[in-house]
Amino acid sequence: MAMWQGAMDNRGFQQGSFSSFQNSSSDEDLMDIPATAMDFSMRDDVPPLDREVGEDKSYNGGGIGYSNRIMDFLEEPIPGVGTYDDFNTIDWVREKSRDRDRHREITNKSKESTWALIHSVSDAFSGWLLMLLIGLLSGSLAGLIDISAHWMTDLKEGICTGGFWFNHEHCCWNSDHVTFEERDKCPEWNSWSQLIISTDEGAFAYIVNYFMYVLWALLFAFLAVSLVKVFAPYACGSGIPEIKTILSGFIIRGYLGKWTLVIKTITLVLAVSSGLSLGKEGPLVHVACCCGNILCHCFNKYRKNEAKRREVLSAAAAAGVSVAFGAPIGGVLFSLEEVSYYFPLKTLWRSFFAALVAAFTLRSINPFGNSRLVLFYVEFHTPWHLFELVPFILLGIFGGLWGALFIRTNIAWCRKRKTTQLGKYPVIEVLVVTAITAILAFPNEYTRMSTSELISELFNDCGLLDSSKLCDYENRFNTSKAGELPDRPAGVGVYSAMWQLALTLILKIVITIFTFGMKIPSGLFIPSMAVGAIAGRLLGVGMEQLAYYHQEWTIFNSWCSQGADCITPGLYAMVGAAACLGGVTRMTVSLVVIMFELTGGLEYIVPLMAAAMTSKWVADALGREGIYDAHIRLNGYPFLEAKEEFAHKTLAMDVMKPRRNDPLLTVLTQDSMTVEDVETIISETTYSGFPVVVSRESQRLVGFVLRRDLIISIENARKKQDGVVSTSIIYFTEHSPPLPPYTPPTLKLRNILDLSPFTVTDLTPMEIVVDIFRKLGLRQCLVTHNGRLLGIITKKDVLKHIAQMANQDPDSILFN
Repeated sequence: MAMWQGAMDNRGFQQGSFSSFQNSSSDEDLMDIPATAMDFSMRDDVPPLDREVGEDKSYNGGGIGYSNRIMDFLEEPIPGVGTYDDFNTIDWVREKSRDRDRHREITNKSKESTWALIHSVSDAFSGWLLMLLIGLLSGSLAGLIDISAHWMTDLKEGICTGGFWFNHEHCCWNSDHVTFEERDKCPEWNSWSQLIISTDEGAFAYIVNYFMYVLWALLFAFLAVSLVKVFAPYACGSGIPEIKTILSGFIIRGYLGKWTLVIKTITLVLAVSSGLSLGKEGPLVHVACCCGNILCHCFNKYRKNEAKRREVLSAAAAAGVSVAFGAPIGGVLFSLEEVSYYFPLKTLWRSFFAALVAAFTLRSINPFGNSRLVLFYVEFHTPWHLFELVPFILLGIFGGLWGALFIRTNIAWCRKRKTTQLGKYPVIEVLVVTAITAILAFPNEYTRMSTSELISELFNDCGLLDSSKLCDYENRFNTSKAGELPDRPAGVGVYSAMWQLALTLILKIVITIFTFGMKIPSGLFIPSMAVGAIAGRLLGVGMEQLAYYHQEWTIFNSWCSQGADCITPGLYAMVGAAACLGGVTRMTVSLVVIMFELTGGLEYIVPLMAAAMTSKWVADALGREGIYDAHIRLNGYPFLEAKEEFAHKTLAMDVMKPRRNDPLLTVLTQDSMTVEDVETIISETTYSGFPVVVSRESQRLVGFVLRRDLIISIENARKKQDGVVSTSIIYFTEHSPPLPPYTPPTLKLRNILDLSPFTVTDLTPMEIVVDIFRKLGLRQCLVTHNGRLLGIITKKDVLKHIAQMANQDPDSILFN
């Protein structure tokens, strides 16, 4: 905590060094900070211009140690210039311009020699090679996570004496003493009571198994939260809100680094195995983006350009969803619809390729031993009837209500965690929630099993050989169509399962609110799908029994004949899962495609679309934000939502800084300021950049220069250029005038000046300014009047103004 606070107190350029700028330019750097105490408020994109002057006195030009690397100051690029500080926004326009210049240079050189032509071809091919590597690494890690989580989940209940590395299912596959009816029971698999007291019968054996289940759950959860807290605070949560923010241009060093990848992979297995109400699908997107970011460092084209790197991260997010659900096309659409900020056509193709390779890799590993990419893949064969759209829409309404309820309650709990003492004790919080979950889960077989297995059970279309309680129907039939079972009356097992599922639904609804957002890797896709699948299965069984006992009713007799298979409860479970997931995330197109790829049937797209759209409409009526957007706003990340319109009639002059009665705008002049003058401005302000004008009298704009580039360039010149002293004049002009004798040499910094900063007039409507910021990804925009500089609008100013217009607290946009 002390280290983090110190880092944040030293705003701008303080106590740092040139080498520290170089070292911090990699996203692989790890900042060991408690995630509960992150406060980004001191790292402004371009801080408000009404800040108190004199906060920051520690900078002086000569007293700071710098890197010993000496470069030609005038001819070669200066290391560190053009890079960004942590918790700052990239300049999309500048990054794209740099990439075009780089590409133009390579193309021109390719005509000069064979070697240059080969280099040009390899540069063009490097993007596809990078996608291949991301797909291979993401698929391999997903397979490792699936296999490990399956084994460790079963470890809570027992162990395989024939080989401790086998999970329950694989252990009994190798057994010669297993019957089809009891295929989950074999002598090689021993529960903990069998190992400890040599029996599996009686109350004491039940207590032993209960105790061991809770003990293992607590151990896994404790290891997960401890590893996150000690080694990688950024490995907690799902990661999708932060990835959306990073893809919009924000920089969070270490969030996609190698330590985060290692710890997230390990702790994700532990968190899922602990039995908490969370999933691995969201965190797999974070894992895949870590893979993409790390592999970017192997290619200069992506390592040195933040905008190009974000194109890669968009493709990596698609690969993450591809391996999470076994849905390559759904992964591409998820990246396009939900997380990406800038998604050109080239990125679409590469995302598809990365998702394809990732899915193929996971299929080759075959983690579940059934040639499927996910545990709950299912195929339905019974067609649905038009009347069934009514219960499907009811499921959509339930999903929307659940989504809105979950978002409000979870955000309220997370805000309480941030603003009270609760946030200071993440380990205790995780252990308490794990203990409550495990104690309540063990007595009920549907809460005791993993959530993925539960969803698989709920999606299942009952056959004659199914032995689960959900398929315990009374068989009152003589013949049926090939491959079909008629609707049958529910048996004792089905009624017992309905009660257990109702209790499971209540537990999942409540416990997920407190689980999501804790300081462990936690996804929301699977718990949301489980809630919807339970509700859908309950409704499906109810509809099935209604159709069986009341076939004479008008709504049934036209399409459901005696002895026919009319209702498929598993289909209702799938539609309910889609509805609840859509209500929480507000996904539509990508959600339907993901569910379609899970079932492999085009026939059920209409029910899925009806449920997803109804869910979104209902949830939007109760609250406009999805769960990820709500967490972005809760954390105060500088994210400009592209989906919402700005409809207020305000002008640029209403938002710009300085306001009326504020101190004048801090500017640099193009040819009349000394090194000492500039260093004084730098030390007395915390702004991230300064407009350059012809003179203070004219206020005619010349360009814009970043604070970071100024600091690095001045210090590099002091090290390199003989005679540069505090009285040296800094020139931003193309030519410096002849100097009288015995004057110190001048310092030319035109090469770091942005000569084409975006400007608007003071009467420009804010809806246009907001659109410019959204579509061009600007960090700041200068405001002029009749060609004279008036003020500046930063991205943070825009976000604060939007919050103010929405009657929200504008100070919440401070990266809490």
